[in-house]
Amino acid sequence: MSVSRIATRYAKSLLDLATEQGQLEAVHADMVAFAAALGSRDLVLMLQSPMINADKKEKVFEALFGSRFSALTLAFFRICVRKGREGYLPDMAHAFAAQYRARKNILAIRVTSATPLPDGALERIASQVKAAGVSKGEIEWDLRVDPALIGGFVLELDDRRYDASIAHKLDQLRKEFRQNASI
Repeated sequence: MSVSRIATRYAKSLLDLATEQGQLEAVHADMVAFAAALGSRDLVLMLQSPMINADKKEKVFEALFGSRFSALTLAFFRICVRKGREGYLPDMAHAFAAQYRARKNILAIRVTSATPLPDGALERIASQVKAAGVSKGEIEWDLRVDPALIGGFVLELDDRRYDASIAHKLDQLRKEFRQNASI
């Protein structure tokens, strides 16, 4: 079975159980915090290591998250460890976030710009997205700055990408000049 399929199934199970028990928001907060903790290379390596037995991994989870996470989230982690699926937990966290956004009708938009966006830019982008009928609910922003864009911005939502950066336009001009070498 593929990694994404395993992650999607486990995430859906957790989402459904959390909804059923009225703990969806608490479990969502736990999974967001867990996804942030995955920035630690040591944690990821521990999850993927076959040399560390399940009991030690459970103790690590209890030490790291025991006092902060809900009992449901910790039980989910324990089940994953006992079933040998702990290596898939990073993918499960991402799948859970995507399914949570879909259930709550939240559109995730990543905006990468050459410099920090000016005041009011996000509101204008949000109004354009809503006017286009792409989103009727909330918008979750992921703002990034990449000076390599030179100017402009790149907008990514779902599987679509709108590149209005100067670096992209310069690249298009380079390709045009290469294709029309006789000019």
